[in-house]
Amino acid sequence: MKIGIVGAAGFPGCELIRLLAAHPGGLSLEVITSRASAGTRISDISPNLVGYCDLELEPTDIETLRGRVDTVVLAVPHRVAQEYVPALLDGGFRVVDFSADFRLHDPDTYEKWYATEHVARETLPLAVYGLPERYRADIPGARLVANPGCYPTSAILGALPLVAEGLVDPMSLVIDAKTGMSGASRTPSESSHLVSRHENITAYNIGKHRHTPEIEQELGAVTASDVMVSFTPHLMPMTRGILSTIYGSLTGKLTTDEARAVYQARYDDEPFVHVLGAGRPAETKAVLGSNNVHIGVEVDERVGRVVVTCAIDNLCKGAAGAVVQNLNLMAGLAETSGLAFPGLMP
Repeated sequence: MKIGIVGAAGFPGCELIRLLAAHPGGLSLEVITSRASAGTRISDISPNLVGYCDLELEPTDIETLRGRVDTVVLAVPHRVAQEYVPALLDGGFRVVDFSADFRLHDPDTYEKWYATEHVARETLPLAVYGLPERYRADIPGARLVANPGCYPTSAILGALPLVAEGLVDPMSLVIDAKTGMSGASRTPSESSHLVSRHENITAYNIGKHRHTPEIEQELGAVTASDVMVSFTPHLMPMTRGILSTIYGSLTGKLTTDEARAVYQARYDDEPFVHVLGAGRPAETKAVLGSNNVHIGVEVDERVGRVVVTCAIDNLCKGAAGAVVQNLNLMAGLAETSGLAFPGLMP
C-alpha cells in the first residue's frame, strides 16, 4: 500500500510518520503534504525523524498524489476533510480521515455539535467507523475509514462491555476524562501556554464537548436502550495521554470479580486491550507512546456503581496508532504489524 499524508506537519501526522518509519513492511509512505509548510523537510519540523524520514512536504492538491499513492491519510481539521474526501474517492483513492467529519452517521447531529454545515452528506454512508475492536470485519474493504476521536476511543472501549451486557443504566454514565496538551494543535494558544498549563488542571467544554455524540452513537449501537453520557474533559500539565474515569449506576448486584470477568470475556482476543487485575487502576504512563489500552474495573458495592479507568496514548491509540491499525487491515496485513511494543514507562 502506497500512502500519502495530507496535513503531515501537525502532531498526529508526525506521530504517524514515526510509526510508519518503523513499520516492518507492506505500508510505504511516499508523499507528505502541507499547506503552510510546503518546501520544508519533515525532519526539520519534527527532529526525532532525522535519519528515519527526511521527506520534503509538498503542496496539498490531488495532482500531487495522483499516480504516486493509492491510499490517503487526511490529517486535517474538521470541515476541511469534507473538501477533500469526495474528490479523493472519485479519483480512486482509499481514505483514512483523522477528523470528525465522517464519524457521525447523522449530518444534522454533526451540524448541531460542530456548528458548521456538512457539505459531503452523500459521502457519509460510505464511511466505516475505524475502531477495529468494533468494526474489524468492515474495515478491510472500506474505501473511507473515519478514525475515532481520542477521547471517544478511551470512553467507548472503557464503557462498552457494561452497556452491551446491560450491567449499567445507560442514562447514568458519567465520563471524567483528562488529556495531555498534545491533543491540541501544534499552533500555540493562550490555553496551551506553559504559564497556563504548568501546575494547573482545567475542565473545559462542560456539557458541550463535540466528542459527546460520537461516544453516545457508538455506545448506543450495542444496546436497544437510549444512551446519554455526561462527559467532562480536562487539560492536564503533561504532554500526552488520556485517562477516562467512567462511572455507571448498576442495574443489579455485581462484584468486582464478576465485572472484570465481563471485560476479560469481551477483550481477551484483542491484541491491544489489556484488562488489569483487581485493585489496579489504569495509568497514562504505562501506555505512553504505545497503541495499548489499559482498563481497570472496580465495583463500589456500597453505592451500587461501577468505576472503570481506561488509559490510552492520545497520539498513538487515540490517533496515529489507530490509523496504522486500520491501514494494516485495509492492506491485508497483520493488524498488529508495526504496533506490537509496550509503553515507555521507565
